[in-house]
Amino acid sequence: MTDLPVRITARRDEATAVFALELAAVDGAELPPWSPGAHIDVAVGAAGVRQYSLCGDPADRRRWRIAILHEPSGRGGSDLLHRTATPGVELRVSSPRNNFALEPDERYLFIAGGIGITPILPMAAAAETAGAHWELYYGARTREHMAFAEDIARDFPTANLLPQDVHGLLPLGAILDERGDATVYCCGPEPLLSAVETEAARRGIAVRTERFVPRAVDTASDRPFDIRLARDGRTLRVGTRQSIVDVLEAAGVSVVTSCREGTCGSCETPVLAGEIEHRDSILTADERSRGETMMLCVSRAGSDLLVLDL
Repeated sequence: MTDLPVRITARRDEATAVFALELAAVDGAELPPWSPGAHIDVAVGAAGVRQYSLCGDPADRRRWRIAILHEPSGRGGSDLLHRTATPGVELRVSSPRNNFALEPDERYLFIAGGIGITPILPMAAAAETAGAHWELYYGARTREHMAFAEDIARDFPTANLLPQDVHGLLPLGAILDERGDATVYCCGPEPLLSAVETEAARRGIAVRTERFVPRAVDTASDRPFDIRLARDGRTLRVGTRQSIVDVLEAAGVSVVTSCREGTCGSCETPVLAGEIEHRDSILTADERSRGETMMLCVSRAGSDLLVLDL
């Protein structure tokens, strides 16, 4: 829910088609705390809600920073913000949520592509502060397309900035072969994420990823199923072209939702029984196999009945 009013205090171009906004509470109060990997929802008028990673300093409770890739032919959110988000303008945002948290470790491998550098920046800073060993590989079409490139080169001189026009695509196989026992975090466009997941799977490596757009899903085999609400005993039918959220809202059940495409995590709900067909872009393979929660906006049932903790 975008219930927090903030004011834009600064705007700066960070790369070709990327601009950053600094945000402060309208009333001057401290902003809610956050940790590396967190994002906020931003209301963008008729375009709905968009999620942007916080990429500033978690210790600074007076300012948040987000960076936005301007996509004129996209879904409309970034274009609206590109035209209207200027210093002094007020926005409605959510409190931070973190589906991509940096877990404590002694070694990290960070892989980023394009705007995917945004959640990685505070992760690298946190790893540096903690004294952990870490490596960063950052790719984009050109150096001019690499957001915060000058800041990274200054603050993290060992980071690997590899623009495609000079170095080609990131050598993912070689990068993963040399990872040792480092925990791998990756964020960027879908082709990069898919390639990293494929290369990692060949090596038996778990990768933690964050997607800005939902995974592609084949809906041809969708079928109706039932959901039972454990707290009040009702059983509701979910049609072939309905989401669980649609059915719950029609039945008067309040559900917290934001993106409605499986990328934000706001509708994650415990599942007490039944087989889940996960379609979100958040849960890890291990979390999916446990079958304890699901994202109600996109995921469906693999069995005839799901029992939800609602």
